[in-house]
Order: sequence, then C-alpha cells, then structure tokens
Amino acid sequence: MTEKTSPGPLRLMLVDDHPVVRQGLRAVFGSFDDIEVVAEASDGAQALHLLRVTEVDCVLMDLQMPGVDGVTATRQITALPDGPAVLVLTTYDSDADIIAAVDAGASGYLLKDAAPELIMDAARRAARGESALAPEVADRLKHRTRSSQTLTRREVEILELLAGGATNRAMAKELFISEATVKTHLVHIFDKLGVDNRTTAVATARERRLIR
Repeated sequence: MTEKTSPGPLRLMLVDDHPVVRQGLRAVFGSFDDIEVVAEASDGAQALHLLRVTEVDCVLMDLQMPGVDGVTATRQITALPDGPAVLVLTTYDSDADIIAAVDAGASGYLLKDAAPELIMDAARRAARGESALAPEVADRLKHRTRSSQTLTRREVEILELLAGGATNRAMAKELFISEATVKTHLVHIFDKLGVDNRTTAVATARERRLIR
C-alpha cells in the first residue's frame, strides 16, 4: 500500500451493495472539505475494475455483498502494487469477521453506526498507513491474542457450519477434511468454550461474538 502524501482531498471509494447506504455516506462526506468520494461500487469485482481507472487513497468496504465479498476484495486490493488502504465499514462485529478482514489486509474496521467524524479520522489514518481499528475492535483483538483459549480459524469455521446445522459428514466435505478431524476439532472447541454439546457450543460462541 502506498501512503497518501500528496496535497488535495482524500479520495474515497465506497463499496456497498445497498445504494441507499452509499447515498447516505456520500451525503455525510460531502460536509468535509478535505474528502472527496471519487467512485462507488456495489461489490468487490466492480471495485477492482474501477481501481484500474480511478486514483483512490482509501476504500470503505462493506463485508457481506453478492459476488465478490468484502474480505475477498480486501485481500485482492491490498495485494495490488501501490493499492489503496481498505477500511472495513460494516454492521457485523463477530470475531470471525474482524479477524478475516484484518488477515486480508484491512487497515481498519468500523461499524456503520460510528460517528461520521470517527469514520473520517479512520479513513485519514488508514490512508497514511496507520492502523484504524475502532477501540472496541482493538480491545477484542488484544484480548483474543492474549487468551490461551483462542479458537483457531478452522475451529471458527467448524462453529459457523455447526450453527448452520451441518452434520460432521457435511462439515468434512465442505472443509475437505476427514470426519475424524472434524470430531477432533469439536473436542477442542468444547474444551475451549467450556461446554459439552453442539447446541451450547453455538449459543456460547454467539454470546461471545465469536460467530454471527
């Protein structure tokens, strides 16, 4: 990612599949003299196409979109030579979503109910190459890092499939692993969450915001 050092307004791209959300964000950002919305996209594929012809300093990225989702798009954008910073702006605050976005290269993560001033400050910091995590997100990542009972990415995937009602066989097929491996993961998940069955594991994971 190339940090913004040139003078002029901060050039933003809005990526969200809801036109009304993009319209609202554009209206809010219009009150800031040092910020300009230069492009809008309804999914990750369109965003990547527009980046070929548009100079952008920071992308405000939704996560859940049809087609190319926000995490996939973030990974592809941050892999570009001199690609812009990506600031995730979403309604989802589960640990799984946060970790996936940060692992994909997002410079920041905010919820859509954040104050406009906070979003603008985060966009400026992301464009400068700084971390721009919401305080509560940073705290949760810090706690997760320190915890010896942290779930692995694969264990989170198992839990998400479990929440959808998948059987061990279905999970094994989806993740390209054996049923025995699924059972081993479940044992570790139950131990880390302090539960003894699938239903309680899902309920506990949702309560702790480990999954949606």
